[in-house]
Amino acid sequence: QVQLVESGGGLVQPGGSLRLSCAASGLSLDSYAIGWFRQAPGKGREAVSCISSSSGSTRYVDSVKGRFTISRDNAKNTVHLQMNSLKPEDTAVYYCAASSFQINRRCMLVRTEYNYWGQGTQVAVSS
Repeated sequence: QVQLVESGGGLVQPGGSLRLSCAASGLSLDSYAIGWFRQAPGKGREAVSCISSSSGSTRYVDSVKGRFTISRDNAKNTVHLQMNSLKPEDTAVYYCAASSFQINRRCMLVRTEYNYWGQGTQVAVSS
């Protein structure tokens, strides 16, 4: 029953902003760590950000630190990724992922630590 659905992707110019959303069902955000990953054509899937289940502490990969912000709305069971000052190198399919075995730990930016995945949403930054 666990399902993650991403939305909010689109085409923006460099320097623009997008707000991605990850709607979770079949799980509670206070029991699962949530991570955002991205994959550009011809490249592997890389971690972007994550938020811990209990403490709400966050991590960011160096390339997005200071530009992206991850947050959660427990009432709506939704996680957001606010992306500002977008660069062409941010172009990728962005995936939301959940981890059932990072409870009571600070989240990790490691792909193999996540066992539920959404379908992805396309982000394109050009011109």
